[in-house]
Amino acid sequence: MDRYVRVEQRKTEQPTMQENEVRIMAAGKMRNYISYATTLLTDKGHDAVVLKAMGRAINKTVTIAEIIKRRIMGLHQNTQIGSVDITDTWEPLEEGLNRLETTRHVSVITITLSTAMLDTTTVGYQAPIENELVKPLQEASAPSRPRNPGRGEGSSGEGYGLHSGGEGGHRGGGGGRGRGRGGGRYGGRGRGPPLHQQQG
Repeated sequence: MDRYVRVEQRKTEQPTMQENEVRIMAAGKMRNYISYATTLLTDKGHDAVVLKAMGRAINKTVTIAEIIKRRIMGLHQNTQIGSVDITDTWEPLEEGLNRLETTRHVSVITITLSTAMLDTTTVGYQAPIENELVKPLQEASAPSRPRNPGRGEGSSGEGYGLHSGGEGGHRGGGGGRGRGRGGGRYGGRGRGPPLHQQQG
């Protein structure tokens, strides 16, 4: 197909989106979809949210649904999988070639997450996950605690602290950079007093 160029298709009229519907694109940011979907369920008063995607965005949609189920307790899930046919038109780049049309079969997915009971007899139904696996939104958005001080952060920092210096084991003002968490004892070479002072 290197002698053809695909013609941009006219966008067909899409069915009107429902207020609780989220159409997920492969290039969209996952956190934005998660935030919008959870807002529909928690702040907008909807008892269900519908996630729709096709092609490369399907895997992302499944991940988004799993994350939402772990943020809001008691969500029932129903998954529907299908396909649509998309016809591409190719214009020739060289004379003597005819226009071509190719048909692609693209997979589509629709995931419904609902706080109300769904039809449990459908193939794609999944019951809510265990409550122990759900991390409420408040906890998920809470700032994490700072980690323990890293290398050299302590009473001596990364500067020049009190270390066990000298080959004779005398405790003096070590001149090396401490790599511990401060206050540690090091057996390396330091700057202890001269040997004749230690013996005295």
